[in-house]
Amino acid sequence: MAEDQKKGNQIDIELSEEVADGIYSNLAIISHSNSEFVIDFIRMLPGIPKAKVKSRILLSPQHAKRLHMALNDNLAKFENMFGEIELQESAPQFPPMNFGPTGEA
Repeated sequence: MAEDQKKGNQIDIELSEEVADGIYSNLAIISHSNSEFVIDFIRMLPGIPKAKVKSRILLSPQHAKRLHMALNDNLAKFENMFGEIELQESAPQFPPMNFGPTGEA
């Protein structure tokens, strides 16, 4: 039996040290067109009016929907184990970007 057939649907994923360190983000700007979703991950620092995009992820609409479902599933599991995540009522509101429909996370 070939090695590919033994693995079935498994994917061999490599994670470099640089990527494994991760990037902290406390703001996400989400925009979309008819063919893709763009998520910009940003780090805002107190007292500093300028922030830089630290990472940008482009997704097909189908993959964005799968990500949405996976996040919902993981949030439900997290809250089941650790309790409800409470959102602050006074979270800062940022102006929308001018490049299409947006949402904030």
